[in-house]
Amino acid sequence: MKPPYNITDRILELISSISEKLGEVNSFHLHKPRTELRKKNRIKTIHSFLEIEGNSLTEDQITAIFENKKIIAPKKDITEVKNAISVYNKIQEFDYRIFASFLKAHSILMNELIDAPGSLRGKSVGIIKGSKLAHLAPPSEQVKPLMKNLFNYLKKDKDILLIKSCVFHYEIEFIHPFIDGNGRMGRLWQTVILMNKYPVFEFLPIELLIKQRQKQYYDSLSRSDAAGNSTIFIEFMLGIIEDSLESLLQIQSTSLTGLDRITIAQEKFQRDSFSRQEYLRYFKNVSTATASRDLKTGVDEGILIKVGDKRMTKYKFKK
Repeated sequence: MKPPYNITDRILELISSISEKLGEVNSFHLHKPRTELRKKNRIKTIHSFLEIEGNSLTEDQITAIFENKKIIAPKKDITEVKNAISVYNKIQEFDYRIFASFLKAHSILMNELIDAPGSLRGKSVGIIKGSKLAHLAPPSEQVKPLMKNLFNYLKKDKDILLIKSCVFHYEIEFIHPFIDGNGRMGRLWQTVILMNKYPVFEFLPIELLIKQRQKQYYDSLSRSDAAGNSTIFIEFMLGIIEDSLESLLQIQSTSLTGLDRITIAQEKFQRDSFSRQEYLRYFKNVSTATASRDLKTGVDEGILIKVGDKRMTKYKFKK
């Protein structure tokens, strides 16, 4: 069965806006930010990712762990950070369509934090807020068939990935397949789903925006529960995605350096030789003079080999 939701005018508006912004990201070659920015975004993501769940470590402390330095902090918090770093370092290895891959990610994320990480729960659970039961998850005997159905939806349904990622995220919070770590896995796997088609999502600060709007995040989950479908949550998460892309475009649209472009060009041309004109056709927003400087930098840094002269000049990346 397909998880229930409705397509609203707001959802269509957000999908259109997100699609336009993804086009801009591609035209500016922002799908893979600079190395130092990737590290900074990863640390911010892990900080927000765990702070939502009550982790007390600061960005500076997480940076220290990231750099293999020792810190003084609660053992559980340090373990959570190390596990999150491990799972994000392996994020490109996960297959969003495969249930076993999902379980593997949970086993890394919750290692030494719970008994039998990577295993589905075998008892009933509920979410308590204050003195009230906020959500009663489905009985444990329904978890496995519900998860099988959810992964069949990921594999076979014709929904676009933007919708699928939001639906999956909501359904994980509703099914609550694990004793602990469900919120983390819902948010992590939405990123895994999206980056399968749009690599930029590996580095977008979605977790930071969710943390900044944590009350709205939980409200949208509760309201979707009450409505019996994920429509409200889909609208909320698409809004988060739109804002994260807008933030990326505002910060980075003019921030690529010559070496950044050379690195991106290496992914494009690989071992093929190319001319300055071909380089310009790939980077439509730079001038001829800038392209020449980029290529000279590549040669000077020992990244490129220059062959020929004047109009016959070709460039090729070293092995």
